[in-house]
Amino acid sequence: MSLLLGFFLLCMLFSHTAMAQCSICTKTASQLGEGPAKALNSAIVYLAFTPFAIMGYIGWRWWKNEKELNG
Repeated sequence: MSLLLGFFLLCMLFSHTAMAQCSICTKTASQLGEGPAKALNSAIVYLAFTPFAIMGYIGWRWWKNEKELNG
C-alpha cells in the first residue's frame, strides 16, 4: 500500500499543468488574454478536483471500515 501511495504522490509532484477547457472556454479565454485565461483554467481544474477528492475520501473510509470489519 505504501508503495502505491508513494507512486501516486510522486506522479502528483511531477505532473504538468492540466489544460481543462472546453472549446467555448478556450475561445473565450483567448479573447481575454493570458492572465484571465490562466485563472480560468485554474478554476476549472479546482472545481473538477473537489468532487474527486470527496469521492476518494469516501472510498478510503469505506475501504478502511471494511478492512477493520474483516480483520
